[in-house]
Amino acid sequence: MKRIPIILDGDPGHDDAIAWVLAKASQMLDIRAVTSCCGNQTIEKTTYNALRICTLIDLHMPTAKGRVRPLIAKAMAAPTVHGESGLDGPALPEPDFDVVPMDGVALMAKVIGESAEPITIVPTGPLTNVAALLLAHPELKDKIQQISLMGGGVQHGNWTPAAEFNILVDPEAADVVFRSGIPIIMAGLDVTEKALIFPEDFERIRALGNPVAGIVAEWLEFFYQFHRTLGYAGAPVHDAVAVAALLKPEIMEARDLFVQVETTGEFCRGATVADFNGVLGKEPNAKVLMGIDRQAFVDLLVEAMRTYGEVAK
Repeated sequence: MKRIPIILDGDPGHDDAIAWVLAKASQMLDIRAVTSCCGNQTIEKTTYNALRICTLIDLHMPTAKGRVRPLIAKAMAAPTVHGESGLDGPALPEPDFDVVPMDGVALMAKVIGESAEPITIVPTGPLTNVAALLLAHPELKDKIQQISLMGGGVQHGNWTPAAEFNILVDPEAADVVFRSGIPIIMAGLDVTEKALIFPEDFERIRALGNPVAGIVAEWLEFFYQFHRTLGYAGAPVHDAVAVAALLKPEIMEARDLFVQVETTGEFCRGATVADFNGVLGKEPNAKVLMGIDRQAFVDLLVEAMRTYGEVAK
């Protein structure tokens, strides 16, 4: 089996963390680098969280701190969702390694430039680093196989009525990415809010008995506490869908659509606007995920957690 070489880029975040745990568990993915971005919390906090997650799952790949702020906009965070640390909840190990002496964009460029095969980028936070890479290194565009991202929503938002958080944090960056011509898999709210993990699923994961599974179950419980106040029946593990789309595309429903990002406007800044009816006459630029087999997604996560240790006796 030929493994897919990937770069993980995110602002962990409970769902980013679970996405990375899922990616590390898979024999289908060859993780070449990890980069942090600002979003759920400041770049200092998300970088620290990235190192703690990688230490937990023994993912000792080159890791770099990304850009300090969005391309143009002021930084914003989501402490009500992920806590003041950006990853509140269970205690995690302290990092047993440090970031490399280059920034995230430079590390991405190095990994992509030196690779003998095209790289897939998996961004699960704002698209600041990816856009900065494309702007600084246009010569590398053809060496990017695809971008499987979590962000947006072609039917609604979650931070504003029109905009999803990751895109709203840096709409200008998202605009660069969606205009790039690179194949995009878009795991937006249209699918991720259907990727619910219910409390009984937390227990399936906890019952595996290994330390990683135990922490993931606690992350899910913390994440669920916030979403339960909004009426959710479970925890929507948004970011893990961007990884699952590479591992199990057959459990997804998708539409090929032309998607634009609104960068101005009083009410719709950060909206991802899809041309459902082809009125613009433009070729699709994204495979927009619209549905998911929830049970198959849960089973995928459970089996991933199993790889971190034997079932408790």
